[in-house]
Amino acid sequence: MTLQTTPEADNGFEALGITGALLKGTLAAGLTTPKPIQTQAIPHYLAGRDVLGIAQTGSGKTAAFALPILTRIVALGAKRRPKCPHALILAPTRELAVQIDEAIRLLSKGMHITTCQVLGGVSRNMQVKRLRDGVDILIATPGRLVDLVREGDVKLDQTRWLVLDEADRMLDMGFINDVKKLARATHPDRQTTLFSATMPDEIEKLAMGLMKDPIRVSVAPQSTTVAEITQGLVKARTKQKRNVLADILRAEGDGPVIIFARTKHGADKVTRQLEQDGFAADVIHGNKSQNARQRALNGFRDGSVKILVATDIAARGIDVPGISLVVNYDLPDEPETYVHRIGRTGRNGLGGKSVTLCDPEEVSKLRAVEKVIRKAIPLVADHTGQPDPFQKPLPAGSRPERSERQGRPQGKPQGRPARSGQAPQRAGGKPAGAHHEAGRADERNGQPRRRRRRGNGGGAAKAA
Repeated sequence: MTLQTTPEADNGFEALGITGALLKGTLAAGLTTPKPIQTQAIPHYLAGRDVLGIAQTGSGKTAAFALPILTRIVALGAKRRPKCPHALILAPTRELAVQIDEAIRLLSKGMHITTCQVLGGVSRNMQVKRLRDGVDILIATPGRLVDLVREGDVKLDQTRWLVLDEADRMLDMGFINDVKKLARATHPDRQTTLFSATMPDEIEKLAMGLMKDPIRVSVAPQSTTVAEITQGLVKARTKQKRNVLADILRAEGDGPVIIFARTKHGADKVTRQLEQDGFAADVIHGNKSQNARQRALNGFRDGSVKILVATDIAARGIDVPGISLVVNYDLPDEPETYVHRIGRTGRNGLGGKSVTLCDPEEVSKLRAVEKVIRKAIPLVADHTGQPDPFQKPLPAGSRPERSERQGRPQGKPQGRPARSGQAPQRAGGKPAGAHHEAGRADERNGQPRRRRRRGNGGGAAKAA
């Protein structure tokens, strides 16, 4: 594998080999100066090389593979064949596939390029009908496409360009075997491009199995976050998060905001609470139909919906200009997902903000995220009170500093210290450990241990 080290160019797309109507397409798409990933990838793609790209979300990689594919299709001038696409682009989610299709349509406006989406959750018959006469570019999620190929509704033996976008996400979602099946069905002399925000060993092996001497391009270290995003951490217990979120949104104003929840149930709950608190919000997750998800995204894009609540299924599939804030209501289970979540803002060189709400029980997930992004998320507020539940525990046998010991109750001690080797005494003369030892003995003898509520404030204080 060749390592590409071409520096970012200051010239335009024409110097990269993009000409004719596609130059107008770049202007229509708002692309004036090539981004680093485009500068590095496009010339090699046009030269026929396989390209392995490491690029974080929002870096401009869609145009990095779409522009050279469109150039090659136009230059080829080949007629479309029934059920056959010239190029196949695989994406892990429906939202990302829709986003790619929209970008290609914009770049190729007026060029008579045909595209088709093959996605789960929408009419299969319409997709088959669309493919009947052949298309130039097919954008698909792996699961639905495998079904259509198996049943003969799609033929890939003449597909000469294959793109795997967000390959690490496809790995996370269990699509890799489907991807391999689809790749084997394409033309043996195909040109392959793989883009991924991270490069775990499994993706490296996949790339080596599908690609021929690929050139590797990289515009950012793996799992780093966009520099233009200002990140902040708010410590809040789960029961406090609702009010904290409302305060954050009131301070933010009218800018588009996306809020990530860990589960579908959690996303629905957050949306209901927002509406109860006077905020207009919509939600997308895996239990929503594709039409409902698309309506929510369209409303978010046109500004009729200012707040969108989503699960991680949408972390890489939302490309809405001007998102001012991303809120992590829950920390993700996979720390790498944090990078893709907050990458919904700070896109195309614009600034953005992200705020992460973290309950004390989520500290391990927070530490995992900070390890992935290689820095600590700056603390902006703490609603948890004292003592700090985020503080790392003292090593065994260590003593707190004097300042930490201050505030100890003064006056006559309650009871005499136990002598060496003697258990401390309770009221009634029984050693403090006697009750627990008796309970353990009952459990060992198969008798259930029965707890009694205490009338004084000790039990309540302990429960709090």
